[in-house]
Amino acid sequence: MYELNDLVEMKKPHPCGTNRWQIIRMGADIKIQCTGCGHIVMMPRREFDHKLKKIL
Repeated sequence: MYELNDLVEMKKPHPCGTNRWQIIRMGADIKIQCTGCGHIVMMPRREFDHKLKKIL
């Protein structure tokens, strides 16, 4: 399973060209930050689990 500050790879790449994200908040919602451009996205845990490809 994933933990805080883990690097994860999502199924679809971010528009900046990378698909690596760092988990910066966990709870009912997951907040992730793009390692390429620094953009932050928050999504429900269920949606995150569906979009997750692998833990790096």
